[in-house]
Amino acid sequence: MKIYHQRQKRHGWLKRPICTPDIRPWLIDDGSLTARLKARYADFSVQPVVLEYAKAFRDEAEKLGPKAYQTALIREVLLMGNGQPAVFAHSVLPRASLRGQWRILGKLGSKPLGEALFANPRVKRTALEYKKLSACSPISMRVPEHIQIKGAVLWARRSLFKLGRAKILVTEVFLPHILAP
Repeated sequence: MKIYHQRQKRHGWLKRPICTPDIRPWLIDDGSLTARLKARYADFSVQPVVLEYAKAFRDEAEKLGPKAYQTALIREVLLMGNGQPAVFAHSVLPRASLRGQWRILGKLGSKPLGEALFANPRVKRTALEYKKLSACSPISMRVPEHIQIKGAVLWARRSLFKLGRAKILVTEVFLPHILAP
């Protein structure tokens, strides 16, 4: 039991990032990442990668609640800046959350999820969590191979968005291009 607890703690998400100063401002900004990317890049776009019903990762399901162990809508996109991938976004939308006001979230296509979430003042966001990704972590294995840079350190952040009982878990993986001038 103690060994399992230590392993969980070591591989868990952090309340504060322990990272280099260049990536830190991107990680800790709790505003709309979409808005920040649009302000930085003259040519911002969303490139859909995956939209499928699948089981959430264990740590995601634990964060979302028991129903998330069933299938959820997994949406993965690349947030592109001037034609280069800047962020890989992985969102888990439990089926129960795709009702009412949020039923449209499953049909966003190349529209940014962040705009829909931050446009509604009733949506509440939980505190950000941070993680330095290892090459074998489940989320880094989802990042498309053609954009991975060997030896590059990837940092991710995640948070829950809530509207009533509905929850969405959004994980954002910051890619090396985000630091390019």
